[in-house]
Amino acid sequence: MRILGITIPDNKRLDTGLTTLFGVGRPRAKQILDKAKVDWSTKAKELSTEKENEIRKIIEGLKIEGDLKREVSGNIKRLKDIKCYRGIRHIRVLPVRGQRTKTNSRTRRGNTRKTVGTGRKAVEKK
Repeated sequence: MRILGITIPDNKRLDTGLTTLFGVGRPRAKQILDKAKVDWSTKAKELSTEKENEIRKIIEGLKIEGDLKREVSGNIKRLKDIKCYRGIRHIRVLPVRGQRTKTNSRTRRGNTRKTVGTGRKAVEKK
């Protein structure tokens, strides 16, 4: 089953399989299936073409994938342009939502360490 150019896994339950679409999580997937009157535990390969088309029609009415990504990046660009606090944090590639940065921001700063002793910058020997 393909929706908006993305293949939904055949062997997974539909409530989980629909989450491969950007902007569709478990709750939204269950809402879509309830609207289409499809059981959550059905697999994509077991669907009839009518039900498949009904699900596709419901999903095409939502803002997901490319449209949603454009909207999110537009929102971030707006924050950067007006130079508010959150925009400045995005510009400096730092955590935006109030997390501490002395420790625990390795993911955002790019200094990821697999173990404690690795990942540090090498000190020049004189």
